[in-house]
Amino acid sequence: MDWKEIYKSRLVSAQDAVKHIKSGDRVVFGHSVAEPTALVEAMVENKAAYENVEIVHMVAMGKGDYAQPGMEKHFRHNAFFVGGSTRQPVSEGRADYTPCFFYKVPSMFKEGYLPVDVLMTQVSPPDEHGYCTLGTSVDYTKAALDCAKIVIVQVNDQMPRTMGDSFVHVSDIDFFVEESRVLVELKPPVITDVEKAIGENCAKLVEDGSTLQLGIGAIPDAVLLFLKDKKDLGIHSEMFSDGVVELVESGVITNKMKSIHKGKMIVTFLMGTKRLYDFINGNPTVEMYPVDYVNNPAVIMQNYKMVSINSCVQVDLMGQVASETIGYKQFSGVGGQVDFVRGASMATGGKSIIAMMSTASNNKISRIVPLLDEGAAVTTSRNDVHYIVTEYGIADLRGKTLKDRGRALIGIAHPIFREQLIAVWEDRFKTKF
Repeated sequence: MDWKEIYKSRLVSAQDAVKHIKSGDRVVFGHSVAEPTALVEAMVENKAAYENVEIVHMVAMGKGDYAQPGMEKHFRHNAFFVGGSTRQPVSEGRADYTPCFFYKVPSMFKEGYLPVDVLMTQVSPPDEHGYCTLGTSVDYTKAALDCAKIVIVQVNDQMPRTMGDSFVHVSDIDFFVEESRVLVELKPPVITDVEKAIGENCAKLVEDGSTLQLGIGAIPDAVLLFLKDKKDLGIHSEMFSDGVVELVESGVITNKMKSIHKGKMIVTFLMGTKRLYDFINGNPTVEMYPVDYVNNPAVIMQNYKMVSINSCVQVDLMGQVASETIGYKQFSGVGGQVDFVRGASMATGGKSIIAMMSTASNNKISRIVPLLDEGAAVTTSRNDVHYIVTEYGIADLRGKTLKDRGRALIGIAHPIFREQLIAVWEDRFKTKF
C-alpha cells in the first residue's frame, strides 16, 4: 500500500485518537517541546473514560493538567525529571519521581521495567518518501515508539525536520492527528553580572578544539558569551539552545576537530526559541540520536578534549554535588549530568565542570556547605567530581585529599561565609586553615 493511503486511513481527530487509551495504561509523552499539546488536552477532556492511567515523561513544557488536584482517580504522573508544572504534584504526593540516569531511560522501556502501552508525541509532516521525523525530541522518544503497543502522533507543520536517527515511517505509526501549533519556546534567561563572572571562569577551562556539552539555564548561556575568541569548538551534548547558534554563525563552532561525527553537532533533544527551531530545520550539520547513544559515557569519552558544563544546588566540603533536590524536596532530576561528568572524565584531555553561584536567597545561604542538607540526594559523587566553579574562582578537586578539597572549596565560597566554613574545616581536620 502506498504510504499516502496508509497515512490517510489512519488520520483521525485528537478526540478519537485518545479513545484508544485504556484504564491502567502507561502513556509516554514526547519530551519537552515535543509534548503533543493537542493530544494531551484531548486526553484530559476525556478523563471520565479513564482510571489509573500512568503518564510518563521527563521535562514537561505543557500545563500539566493531568497532575493537578482532582485528577488522582484518572491519572498518575511518573516523572523522570521534575519540572515547573509537575514539581508541586510530586511534592504533595499526587505524582511520583523515578531516579534514572538520562542515558538509561530507554532501557526502562526496552528491558520491560516500564512497558509502554501508548506513546504520544509530535512529529514533522511526512516527506515524499513517507518519513516523518521526531523533531526536537529523539532522546527516549525513539525507544518508546519502538516499544509501544499504540503510537499516536500530532503532526505539526511547525515542528522542524531533524536529521540523524530521527526518522519514522508512517507505517510505524497507528494514528495521526494533524494540528498546527506554535512550538513552546524557552526564552533566553537574564544573565546577571554574577553569572557572567561564572561564565568567564568556566571559559578559561575551554581550550581551542574542545567539544562541549552544555546544560540549560543562565550559567551555560553565560559561558557562551566568553567563548567568542575560541577556535574550532564542537558540540556533543544532550541539548543546546540559541546561544550555540550565534557561535556557529560567527565561526567559533566548526566541529572540525571532533574525534567522532566530525563536522556535525550531536544532540538528543532541543529547546529554545523559534530562531533555534528554524536553524535546525533540515540542517545537515545537526544530527539527533537516541539518548542511550548521545549520553552514553562510552560514546562521550571518544571526544578528544570533551568538556561538560552543568550546574547544581549545593556542594559540600568533600566535593559531593547535589543537583536535583533541595533537602527532601525533589526539585528537578539527575538528567544527563552524571552521564557527561563520567564521559568527559574518561575522555583524553577531558574536563567536567560543575558551575554555580556561591550563594542563594540574596546571599543568605551558602551553596558551599559543610554537609549537604538533610534528605539531599548526591547527584555527582565526590569520586566523580572534577572542577567546581563559582564567581570567585575555580576549584580543581581531582587528586586532592579531603582536607585539600575543603580548602579549595572554601577559597571559592562567598567571602561572608568563609569564616564559618573555615571553623568547620579546622574542627574536622584538627589543624589550622
